[in-house]
Amino acid sequence: MKKRKVLYISGTRADYGLMRSTLKAIKNHPRLKLSLIVTGMHLSKKFGYTVKEIKRDSFKIETEIPILNVKDSGDSMGLAFGKQVSEFSRAFQKIKPDIILVEGDRGEMLAGAIAGRYLDASVAHVCGGDVTPGCPLDDSIRHTITKLSHIHFPGTKKSAERIIKMGEEPWRIFMVGDPGTDSILQTKIIKPSLLAKKFNLDLNKPILLVIQHPVSNKTKDGIYQIRETMEALVKISQQSIVIYPNADTGGRAMIKVIEKYKKYPFIKIYPNIPHNEFISLMKIASVMVGNSSSGIVEAPLFKLPVVNIGPRELKRERGDNVIDVDYNQEQIEKAIRKALFNKKFKEKIRRSKNPYIAKNVGREIAKILSEIKINKKLLEKSLTY
Repeated sequence: MKKRKVLYISGTRADYGLMRSTLKAIKNHPRLKLSLIVTGMHLSKKFGYTVKEIKRDSFKIETEIPILNVKDSGDSMGLAFGKQVSEFSRAFQKIKPDIILVEGDRGEMLAGAIAGRYLDASVAHVCGGDVTPGCPLDDSIRHTITKLSHIHFPGTKKSAERIIKMGEEPWRIFMVGDPGTDSILQTKIIKPSLLAKKFNLDLNKPILLVIQHPVSNKTKDGIYQIRETMEALVKISQQSIVIYPNADTGGRAMIKVIEKYKKYPFIKIYPNIPHNEFISLMKIASVMVGNSSSGIVEAPLFKLPVVNIGPRELKRERGDNVIDVDYNQEQIEKAIRKALFNKKFKEKIRRSKNPYIAKNVGREIAKILSEIKINKKLLEKSLTY
């Protein structure tokens, strides 16, 4: 039996970490043949050259497309997006995938969905239907991918309902759960003693894990935003692991600010941390600080308190582990202290539930991709308005 070709596009450490277990399930399925196009941050040495993680996991990479916005500006991101559409179109003509698989709300995923639709390939979208009102551009990209896609794998029931409200036919929607939680459940956790040795940590003291990205409609404010966070860390004076933001507009300016805090011995700065190490750090961390989606989706699995800064993840479905604050060092410091020392809040987290939790998400997605009929009905979308 001829295997069905599934092509996944990966541009960042974040999407790859979320999709890792799902990609393994697709790779191991007897009726599917998986390959990847790798682009964006993965191929940048400044951001850790994370394509090496994909190679270490032995996934087949069809092609590497080194396209990344070269400046901290919207026009640079727009030019990079245009190049991705062009290069993906060329690659798709050569690879001839049966299904193009994309995740989330990033520009490279939208570029892949557009190129795929013009070539009349079927597009499957993971984590559609989420909302992040604080990042209107991200929402616009995510919902545009939904309208271009033929198959939907939302992470929650509410996200599935939103996809239906957008006019998508219910039979195309498979509420399988968020792949990020599935990926964590299948990650081999590193022993705390080994982590402590590698990252020079004292396990008897609080550990802060910090990731803060630029916000798509507030990119000029990134310098001020990250400085408020870093100043709060200085006031707390606890051992902190700070990871570079992503490469979106404003990210490079934020990195320059972060690097100025190397002088503090309790602040350790990393361009990137491999996925299994990052997940293992989440397990031993005392609090997560910033605006990463991992604080919303994955952190509840570890009952890890999260200080969520700014609007990037505001109003997104979450558990009771999240404290929302503005870009204000006093608010950030107060929230971190609450997460570290408030017994009532810790008890609340212990009893909280994760709206994203699901098991065997990857295997379920692989099963659906292997069985769904790729025919005129699937490819010629009808809307249900």
